[in-house]
Parts: sequence; structure tokens; C-alpha cells
Amino acid sequence: MTQSRLWAMLRDARYALPGRIERAFAGPDAAAAARLCAGLHRRGLLATVGYFAASDAAPHDGLAGNLAAIAALAGAGGDTCLALKAPQLRHDPAHIAAIAAAAAGMPMVFDAHAPREADATLVAVERLLPKHPGTGCALPARWRRSANDAARLRDTTARIRVVKGEWPDPEAPDGDEPGEAEARYLGVIAILAGRAAPVAVATHRPSLAERALAMLIESGTPCELEQLRGLPGRRTRALARRLGVPVRVYVPFGPGWWPYAIDKALARPYLPGWLLRDLAGSRRD
Repeated sequence: MTQSRLWAMLRDARYALPGRIERAFAGPDAAAAARLCAGLHRRGLLATVGYFAASDAAPHDGLAGNLAAIAALAGAGGDTCLALKAPQLRHDPAHIAAIAAAAAGMPMVFDAHAPREADATLVAVERLLPKHPGTGCALPARWRRSANDAARLRDTTARIRVVKGEWPDPEAPDGDEPGEAEARYLGVIAILAGRAAPVAVATHRPSLAERALAMLIESGTPCELEQLRGLPGRRTRALARRLGVPVRVYVPFGPGWWPYAIDKALARPYLPGWLLRDLAGSRRD
């Protein structure tokens, strides 16, 4: 077997693995997500729940998954937030309105997706805000457009979660220059600093979290640190405690979660080293 053939087989196996995981293992359901949220609340942590549909899901499946989460979390308290994935719902206004009506006061934040989905997501947020104040979205700081989107939402009641962003910026086909991603992140935070509605700082990098949270605290903006369940977060959570900032944990569930997680883990071979650094750093906190 030639070396090129071997690499091709390994590559094919890598990209086939998430699909095989999806067929073999059921992801956590809404009841499991609710139990995890209850455990977080007992530890003094806030929670966000996000439904990951199967790869072949229809829009109705996304609606059913979110309604199941709302039902499972009924009466749980703890300021649990619902993360909506508008592309799973095909941006259907009727589906989104049905979820908002069922949520009955539960905060909702639209997750960020590919750049082509951004305009429709912002329209959905602005459509909901008059009747459901506090509905918000995630802004990928690496996109150049996010500075304008932050200014557009700054003086509204929308909750904002600032993330690095999974999808690259189409306006930067050559990728981010060294240090540019962090500078853009802090630039978005600077635009939002001073607003009355809450801002979540979603990063697992302690230095970036500290600078972003300090900027928001100094401006009087209500803020929190948001972490993805399963990623290293001891150092960032210790930082939030020191600053007196709430910590919210994103709890994913649904049939699409395990294949998504496996795919991202395979794309991030640095994660084991990151975990070790996080554990070592936590012992010094």
C-alpha cells in the first residue's frame, strides 16, 4: 500500500467517524440536559441548553427538540437560557414563534452559524424583541461584520454572547493574522461596554476572559462568563469567581451532539495539552 493511499484511507475514516457515532450512540435527551442543569444550579452555576438535531433532521425535529427542553426545564429556575439554532428550524417564523411562546419568559439566544445565516438570524432576534425582550444572539468576533452587528444591537434589550466564531470570515479569505482574532474580540466588547442589557463572554482563554470582563465591569454592563460543558474551564471559572462574575455553562443535547463533538475533537489535536495546562493552572489558583 502506498503512503498516499494510506493517508487517503485515514482521512476517509476520520470524516466517516462522526456519522458512525451518530448511528451507533444516542445523544443525551432533554431530560438528561435538565438533570445536568439542576446539578449546575446546585453548584451555583447558570446554564444554557442547546439542541443539536440529527444530520438528516427536518425543521419539525428542531421544533420538537426545543419544546422538549422547555418542558423538561419547567420550574427548574436558575435563569436557564435556551440556545436556538435557527438553521435547524430553517428560520421558519412560525416555528420560532411557537418556541418563544412556549418558553414563557425563559431567555433565548440564537447561536452563531455560517456567515450566510447571520442576516436572517438578526432579523429573527429583532422580530422577537418587542414581545420577548431579552432575546439575543451570539456574535462571532472574528467576523468583520460583527462590529456593525454589535452597534446595531447595543441599545436594545437583546442578550449578547460574544464568541470567537467557528466559521472563518468570508471577508478575510487568508484567515486571521496573529493576534487579530483577540483584538477583534475585544473590539466587539468595547462597542457593547456600557449597555444595560447583559453580555456573555464566551471564551476558555483566561487572559482574554479577564480583559473582556474587566472592560464590561468597569463600564457597568451586566456580564457573565460562558463556558462549553466538557472543555477545560478551571482557570477561567476561578477568574470569574475572583471578579465576582456569574458563570454560565452551555449544556448541549440531542442526537446530533456526539457526532458534532467527535468531529470537533478530531479537528483539535491540541485539546489534551490544553486540558493538562488547565489542570496545572488550577492548582496554582
